[in-house]
Amino acid sequence: MKQVQDVNIGISAEAREKIAHNTSRLLADSYTLYLMTHNFHWNVTGPQFRDLHLMFEEQYTELATAVDEIAERIRTLGYPAPGTYKQFAELSAIKEVEGVPSANEMVKLLAEANETIVRTSREILPTAQEADDESTVGLISDRMRLHEKNAWMLRSML
Repeated sequence: MKQVQDVNIGISAEAREKIAHNTSRLLADSYTLYLMTHNFHWNVTGPQFRDLHLMFEEQYTELATAVDEIAERIRTLGYPAPGTYKQFAELSAIKEVEGVPSANEMVKLLAEANETIVRTSREILPTAQEADDESTVGLISDRMRLHEKNAWMLRSML
């Protein structure tokens, strides 16, 4: 990653670069989940339509705010935030879904994708902790907690 600004916030340049790269992975996962959730919101059918349609809307709306917060943290660290589908596809551990799955499969895929974000968060958290970057630690911890809860709620519907 190429630093775009000289930043002096008490975190070394090397640590900021690692944190920005790792946080870019969280951004890519989050944006990919946002797209998946929005797609499923538009295309869900079946007896649970209303409940799932509303749940998916709540989740993608929250994700829309989250991706902005994550991208702004990367910028705060002095690095450009990824913002293209190509970059997200390269960085994300969540794979794109082809076609329109059944409502039950949508729920399963969203639960798995939320769990993927939790795993990504657990992988990247130590770099921010080691650098005493409490702002990024707090952001990652908040994301982890929310995605653990979303995964649990989605799994409960299966």
